[in-house]
Amino acid sequence: MIANFGYKDGSGEFFITIDTDKCNGCEDCIPACPAGVLEVVENEYDPLEDDKMAVVIEEQRKKIKYSCAPCKSDNDSSKEPCIAACELQAITHSW
Repeated sequence: MIANFGYKDGSGEFFITIDTDKCNGCEDCIPACPAGVLEVVENEYDPLEDDKMAVVIEEQRKKIKYSCAPCKSDNDSSKEPCIAACELQAITHSW
């Protein structure tokens, strides 16, 4: 399943997307994120699963555009620390 964390406003859509089928809860993305917007929790989308997954911290979801701005490259999203740290390619950004 694809889980989107973020918001949409007049200037665009700002979501961090976690592919819950790929994310294994390894936590490699957490220390990679200098803004500290990620955490690993029980899979809230499938309570029957015991697996953990990365999510954007609730308090960060409405300001993700600004929290992630220092890491955004002009044209290569693979260089963003959280994306580069995820060997399973479970994390993407919409902007």
